[in-house]
Amino acid sequence: MRLPWLGKSRRASRQPTSNEIYHTEITADVPVPERNESVRFFSRKVIRPGKLRRFTNRDLRESLLSCFYIGVAAMLPVSWWEPICGWVSRLRRKRHLRKEFARYDVAVRAVLGNAVDTRAMFDAQLAAIHRRRLTLAAHLVAGWRWSPAIRLEGLEALQQALRNGRGVIIWCDQFTAQTIMGKRALHEAGVDTHQVSARYHGFSPSQFGFRVLNPPLVKVENRFLKSRIVFERTDAYQVTTRVQKALKANGVVLMTNTIYAGSAFAEAAMGERGWTHLASAPANFAARAGAALFHMATIETVPFRQYRAIVGELSARPEAPTSPVKDTAGKNLVVQAGFILSKRDHMLETLKLCPEQMMAWSSAVRLTERPTEAAIGNEGA
Repeated sequence: MRLPWLGKSRRASRQPTSNEIYHTEITADVPVPERNESVRFFSRKVIRPGKLRRFTNRDLRESLLSCFYIGVAAMLPVSWWEPICGWVSRLRRKRHLRKEFARYDVAVRAVLGNAVDTRAMFDAQLAAIHRRRLTLAAHLVAGWRWSPAIRLEGLEALQQALRNGRGVIIWCDQFTAQTIMGKRALHEAGVDTHQVSARYHGFSPSQFGFRVLNPPLVKVENRFLKSRIVFERTDAYQVTTRVQKALKANGVVLMTNTIYAGSAFAEAAMGERGWTHLASAPANFAARAGAALFHMATIETVPFRQYRAIVGELSARPEAPTSPVKDTAGKNLVVQAGFILSKRDHMLETLKLCPEQMMAWSSAVRLTERPTEAAIGNEGA
């Protein structure tokens, strides 16, 4: 006889599946003939809002890591920072391998092929994520002792787009250095930006994280921003109005490539045989407002010393119109599909440079072909 409390753990049963949280449906399959492929658009509604927890086990770990890295940044020389992050990243390596590596291995091989060493890349990613934490601590306490070199590529094209007077949207990828160093690169180049951000942006979505863990990150980022446009699913209209206002004023709006905070996204082929999901909001705003749309990725070339911020303009198609395009739905899915494929190409090109610094990977199967699985969180900017 098996006792009932020796069955599935209560902790496992509390984790809802994505199908239980969201209702997702296909809204359109849009072919792009000049590329001989198509883009699938989805809409998603929350049917079971998650309950905001007061405190999680992750909060305790993040609190300890924050205190530790603040001490490292304040007292130890920069030459020690990288090896310390590597050492700390190995402390929980076995757990990460057990829980995360199998899925990571499949996703990476689907994009980059079977020849890649996914185990070494996984270890390097863990270290890069810890360097991201120490980067925040360094901005809080290191001061004059730390002055990394940041090279911004594509500034001339960005300035030319601003001279056109319709505003610019910069679509940022989720590399570990992007959150802070990408914003810093633009700020130091004299580009004032508005960041579209989820309310619970940061290291933890709990109440404790919202009040204690996340504010230091937001505070550091705000040093390099003109304003932050914070949104929730319930106030999409107000966010849309603020973004449109910024673009009409010829401003620069930053959006991060995360699909978890929005109600619409797109799916496109990625790499060898993978599939990637991209937020459709940046392409939607560009298609409707006629704003220039740029890709951005920031990578570490020498940890804590040299960074490379890459900015490049996206094109819907060679004959894409330069004026605002409208249809009966207020959108042009054909133009959006072209922007999304252009974004995919730029992202894949940068991904091949530093795959270990990418925090969000694609999938080996299409969304409609996946088995039911637990929802996976992701960080917005």
